[in-house]
Amino acid sequence: MIGKLARLINRYVRPYWALLAMVVILQVIATLMSLYLPTLNARIIDEGVVTGDVDFIWGTGGVMLVLSLVQGLAQVGAVYFGARTAMLFGRDVRAAVFGRALSFSAKELNQFGAPSLITRTTNDVQQVQMLVLMTCVMLVGAPITMVGGVFMALSEDAGLSWIILVAVVVLGAGITVLLVNMGPLFQTMQTRIDNLNRVLREQITGIRVVRAFVREQHESVRFDRANSELTDTTLSVGRWMAFLFPFVGFIMNISTVGVMWFGGLRIDSGDLQIGQLTAFISYLMQILISVMMTTMLMVMAPRAAVCADRIMEVLHTDSSVVVPTDPVTPGIERGHVVFDNVSFAYPGAEEPVLKNLNLELHPGRTTAVIGSTGAGKTSLVNLVPRLFDATAGRVLVDGVDVRDLEPDVLWARVGLVPQKPYLFSGTIASNLRYGKPDATNEEIWRALEIAQAKDFVAEREDQLESAIAQGGTNVSGGQRQRLAIARALVKDPGIYIFDDSFSALDVATDARLRAALDPTIKDKAVLVVAQRVTTIRNADEILVLDHGEIVGRGTHDELLVDCTTYQEIVESQLSAAEAA
Repeated sequence: MIGKLARLINRYVRPYWALLAMVVILQVIATLMSLYLPTLNARIIDEGVVTGDVDFIWGTGGVMLVLSLVQGLAQVGAVYFGARTAMLFGRDVRAAVFGRALSFSAKELNQFGAPSLITRTTNDVQQVQMLVLMTCVMLVGAPITMVGGVFMALSEDAGLSWIILVAVVVLGAGITVLLVNMGPLFQTMQTRIDNLNRVLREQITGIRVVRAFVREQHESVRFDRANSELTDTTLSVGRWMAFLFPFVGFIMNISTVGVMWFGGLRIDSGDLQIGQLTAFISYLMQILISVMMTTMLMVMAPRAAVCADRIMEVLHTDSSVVVPTDPVTPGIERGHVVFDNVSFAYPGAEEPVLKNLNLELHPGRTTAVIGSTGAGKTSLVNLVPRLFDATAGRVLVDGVDVRDLEPDVLWARVGLVPQKPYLFSGTIASNLRYGKPDATNEEIWRALEIAQAKDFVAEREDQLESAIAQGGTNVSGGQRQRLAIARALVKDPGIYIFDDSFSALDVATDARLRAALDPTIKDKAVLVVAQRVTTIRNADEILVLDHGEIVGRGTHDELLVDCTTYQEIVESQLSAAEAA
């Protein structure tokens, strides 16, 4: 994990070498000033106070004030440039994780899960970013202070050096015990943050279901359990952290007492002066404080390493939907889709969801797919925009295998209205312009009219600028579905895919929408997945899916005669008169 942390920092901090150089230079200046000040203080005591040389005291004191000012300014500058480096690092890593997540297929998104990806993009990046900041602020000066402090302390009096050795060894042993015990806790903490985010996200997005089934108490218990697990782990970390500072303070105080005791004996024997003892104590404090700062970094490093491991896991995960290195440009034909002996199985599944499918979509024709729940209808339509890749066979769009097409080119030719329509926070206009940013208001109103959404949008005070909440939760299910259909119409692609997109509409609205839709998509290839027979009965071709296989193919009237599965679906929904 530490290796991944180092690689992550090296990869994203290296571009800011100029800022890092400024941090190092300023830290070195500040550290050298801090190392020289105790020596000047000792000279004031031994050469000025003892002899009563006021001019020497004022002169040396003035030098100390100037050095202190330089040290303060250098330290402020180092913190500024260090903070800037850390913030830029955090920005770049967040962008990299987010960009990688956008490239994932549904397989990788399901593998990580939305709560974990959110945690990795926010909390995990923040932990590594904080380590970078503390490294810039402390790590450069701490080694110089330790080495320089030891050298300066020995130059004052080598006879007390054994106290420094004992203090550093004891402090190092205590820190080692601390790190060994805290490392596993940080791994558990990040996992439990993921779990808490997952539970919270489920409860917020599923609040209507929770209330409908009166499960508030049950969900409160679930949240309390996840919250308590995270709290217990954090408290365990806190207990070890609480041990750290008293322990360091105890070592520093005992060391000071030891220096004063044994230093007093050396002063009494004439081997040491008072100013030298004062300087030695100052250097001892600097050494131990630098050890403590290094300790703080070492305490932060295990958690940051765990976070870096999780970040690198995302960055090193390649999408199963691979972007072609040498994409093929499709011809001028638009709206032709071919499924050539296509099979598809989800990762880890025992059997394929789709088996040996052969079908074609042509411009100006509507192809419908119907079947029981779990027959593979949504899996079939997801193969066209390449949300998944077929595990066998080929899917061709406009004569080119979708795996050889540039994703942007493919998606520009496909307008998908998913089974669960999703709207983004913003306005009605911003949502409808999602597939065509330069769409005019006239185009938007035209799409709303076709989607039977014009009336309820016109009734709103701000009309196209009416606010839409995240997920479209401030509009009804039917309104959300019609807005999603209008969004696809504004895009005006060559291929329309409606994945059970009319299920939330009443029969009359469904009929009006399809009647208005027909002239608009007359020269487009249309694939409609539906549960209701009335939605697809006028389709040019109807495919009946059962357990991933096409068991019937033809028009409504032909299937009523030839396909038993279709007959059963029709009989479950329509009377004999309606079916005819």
